[in-house]
Amino acid sequence: MGIKRIAAKYIYTLESFEPIRNGFVEYDEDNGRIIRTGISEDPSEDIIDGALVPGFVNTHCHVELSHLHGKFYKGSGMAGFIDQINALRDWAGFDVKERLAQEWMDKMWNDGVSAMADISNDDSSFAVKASHKMYTRTFLEVFGSEPEMCDGVMADVAALNALAEDKGLDAAPTPHSCYTMSPQLLSASAGAGLDKGYISYHSQESQEEEELLVSGSGAMYENRVRNGMSTPPVTGESSLKYFIARLKDARPAPYDQHILLVHNVCLKQDDIDQAKKVMNNVYWAVCPLSNIFIHNALPPIPLMRRNSLAITVGTDSLSSNDDLSMIKELACLHANFPEVPMGELFTWACLNGARFLSKESVLGSLESGKCPGIVLVKGLDDQGNITEKSVSERLM
Repeated sequence: MGIKRIAAKYIYTLESFEPIRNGFVEYDEDNGRIIRTGISEDPSEDIIDGALVPGFVNTHCHVELSHLHGKFYKGSGMAGFIDQINALRDWAGFDVKERLAQEWMDKMWNDGVSAMADISNDDSSFAVKASHKMYTRTFLEVFGSEPEMCDGVMADVAALNALAEDKGLDAAPTPHSCYTMSPQLLSASAGAGLDKGYISYHSQESQEEEELLVSGSGAMYENRVRNGMSTPPVTGESSLKYFIARLKDARPAPYDQHILLVHNVCLKQDDIDQAKKVMNNVYWAVCPLSNIFIHNALPPIPLMRRNSLAITVGTDSLSSNDDLSMIKELACLHANFPEVPMGELFTWACLNGARFLSKESVLGSLESGKCPGIVLVKGLDDQGNITEKSVSERLM
């Protein structure tokens, strides 16, 4: 066993929010296992000017959409974004999509991402994910606005799930969102996800989504009608409450499965209360740069923190982001919510994501016995905070 040691100005073990200052990490270079951490007491030791953190867990990505990098215009709103997706998502063939998935997964890995919750609509990323050092759980997202489509869509996703599992991937069907699915398909796909123990669901991403459910109005409603698509029932309630109702239609509450609600831009207190009543392992992913890209909005981080929600961080796809950089997402969060301590941000980006994926025994913190990866974050300000100039680099 070869023991290596790295020292830095800040060590975020994430056993608490507070860093070890002028500390070290010792690890086994053969397998990356953390041996111990502590304060450096050797005045001659080389202390890196930066922070050491565990490998990141990107809890919301669509790596198969990497061929859409730089092709979308910003500020379109959700209805305009959907139109762009429909027009552009199929421009590239299988080989191009597979090659770009490889390139961007390699970049994420080198930037420090150790695990990912990834969305797939086809099998173009399966071989890449199956052979990559990065752990992924694949969510096989389904769409279908017409009730009569439900059985066919579920048969198709079952076949796709078999392909994923043949590659050795952890995979399961998952519903996309309230606005792309009939009530029947939303319940059926949610039930399939619950049976596998995991759901990832686009929730309350935009005000347009809320207007669709609350009043049957707004840009998304008009978009659906203009394209001859059925719309979900007008409930007078939020889209998250509608999702909870569809979950109950699929399986009785409460739910011990791991449920990830992604985006949460329009989240309100009553939504949180209703989710907590039925979901015992609910996680709340934020993708701030994607939200700004599409509709210049951000999730209500102060509300989420007051409720002690298990927040995670994702990058979304390169159709709605300029990069797949976790450190840039954290820089955006810090710039907009400077009251959040760095250790808490890193907990969202590392440990909470590992918990959602049930990988916290291996990933998420620099604790003895774990193999989370070791990431150096450089370009901190004088107070040790991430800035827009900060970068991350995998050391192990």
